[in-house]
Amino acid sequence: MVLILAGCGGGGNTNWQQVQGNGFSFNAPADWTVDGATATNGDVDRVEVIVFRLQRPYEQAKRAAVARELDRNASQLATQLKGSVTSKRWAQAGGLDARSYTIGFDGKTEEITFALDDLREYQLLCRRGASADAAPCTELLRSFRVR
Repeated sequence: MVLILAGCGGGGNTNWQQVQGNGFSFNAPADWTVDGATATNGDVDRVEVIVFRLQRPYEQAKRAAVARELDRNASQLATQLKGSVTSKRWAQAGGLDARSYTIGFDGKTEEITFALDDLREYQLLCRRGASADAAPCTELLRSFRVR
């Protein structure tokens, strides 16, 4: 079940709506269309969270090996999109260790963050036009919470 609540978030006059998925929530722009745990605006702009089950529990002590595997996956995705990884870094999302990537392709920017929690991987995806406002992507990472 998805619940949408109108609200205000950081970023000036931008209004946000809260999107709740199975065990998590995040903010999306208030005027975007929500379907499940995805919010869209037209054919390009998109924020979503997908949950995957890991084969082995995530261990922070193995962070370097996890980074190598995720870096390889991001590189393969960029190749499929005929683009390139323009940045990669460790971050926090909802208090979880997260590995973030920015991929540029075909006039678009895709930001993908993998937040890791024991046997769960939360994939936070934000896609926008390359010159579009990054506020929805910033708010997705800022507001993401695991319940």
